[in-house]
Amino acid sequence: MRKIYIPIVTVMALVSCKQGSQLPAIAPDVITEKTPNDTDDPAIWINPDDASKSIVFGTDKETNGGIYAFDLDGKIIEEKSIKNIQRPNNVDLEYGFQLNDSVAVDVIAFTEREKQQVRLFSVPDMKPLDGGGFPVFEDETDVEQRLAMGISLYKSPKDSSVYAIVGRKIGPSGSYLYQYKFESDSTGVSANLVRKFGSFTGGKEIEAIAVDNEMGYVYYSDEGECVKKYYAEPSMGDEELACFGGEKFLEDIEGIAIARYPNGEGYIIVSDQQRGQFNIFSRKDNSFIKAVNLSTLETDGCDVVTVPLNDTFPNGLFAAMNDEKNFYFYDLDKLGLKED
Repeated sequence: MRKIYIPIVTVMALVSCKQGSQLPAIAPDVITEKTPNDTDDPAIWINPDDASKSIVFGTDKETNGGIYAFDLDGKIIEEKSIKNIQRPNNVDLEYGFQLNDSVAVDVIAFTEREKQQVRLFSVPDMKPLDGGGFPVFEDETDVEQRLAMGISLYKSPKDSSVYAIVGRKIGPSGSYLYQYKFESDSTGVSANLVRKFGSFTGGKEIEAIAVDNEMGYVYYSDEGECVKKYYAEPSMGDEELACFGGEKFLEDIEGIAIARYPNGEGYIIVSDQQRGQFNIFSRKDNSFIKAVNLSTLETDGCDVVTVPLNDTFPNGLFAAMNDEKNFYFYDLDKLGLKED
């Protein structure tokens, strides 16, 4: 039996090795402290007064989960973290949400899957703006189709309205994503459904969502198929504009981060989860540029900013979930984008 068993293990190891990234591994500059359960998705807030005091928020995905705040050294900031959230999945951030005529605040929004809702908090004071949560997918009778997962925020260049585009564990093609408009008046903030859209091949699920505010596009990962592209502005319609990159991924197409530079220059960075690397596409025409191995394991979510933050991140910051209950931080120059 031993003569049979040992070769099988050897073959499995060789197959696993072959499927993993064959590119040189790039080490992170910072590895964060661990969360209690299961990290998933980060969002980076740039402190407008002192960029070195910027915060990376990351989800810890479990019934006793939370949104953990990290400083740029990867240390948890307890007073900025939000605890006792029932399976927070994805998180996103937007600047300058107008609460009233004279007050605008930066906000984070995240899905709370087990409560079938979206949460909204101000940053950096971490005050809830949602009265306990905004229910989503309310018109679905099947609770499985109300389990909120992905989220991305969009701020319209037309009128500065802030929207949340929300995905779920399962849903029908053509209306997998719901888009809600955050509105504020004397009674508080509300989230109002403005459209349903998004094709789905039915193979796996849609979790990763990212919005390019300046270009006006929303991208999402149809995990077993491709990265899909739509207009983010509701009035522009629900036509699918592109379905790209699918052949570049081993299995699941996961987290999406958009590196924005002036004049439409930049990159769309997408996790090739099982291969353990990231595929990089052109922001302008979505063509494939290259892949990089950032040494993370089974990355779900990622985020990026392209402005200097401190001496560790003088070129910007790329943050990626790592499947060891933590996040990896890289100076953006390590991705080698400027040389392309």
